[in-house]
Amino acid sequence: MAGQWVPRDHDELTAGWRLWLELGSSVWPRPDWDGTPDEAVRGLQELLQACDEVLAEYLAAGGSAEAEVAVLVRSLHPAACWVRELWSGDTTPLDGERLALLHGDLAGFAEHALGVRTLLAEGGGWASLTL
Repeated sequence: MAGQWVPRDHDELTAGWRLWLELGSSVWPRPDWDGTPDEAVRGLQELLQACDEVLAEYLAAGGSAEAEVAVLVRSLHPAACWVRELWSGDTTPLDGERLALLHGDLAGFAEHALGVRTLLAEGGGWASLTL
């Protein structure tokens, strides 16, 4: 993800920091994963909800819906939507081929999320922290 993020003010910087922290949680299945695609993408849905909450709180505090942090949050949805739609509700155990497909789909979202995290870290001044 190319680009640059420069927070407009302290509120956007704070929202960017919170978003960066949320995106640090894994999109990969948890250790207690039951082996189904549905459970694998549940963490993705929870991550998006947490990011939406960061944005909602930023906007409720008077932040602009056109601010770059809002654009970054909104960019996560198309990157995740098709993965959720494809695998959500699928409780059929995975074979090797489907596991590879699911892994590739999750990796695509993880790559986008890492790009967003990198922009936030560079613009927020905390790029020296481990991504």
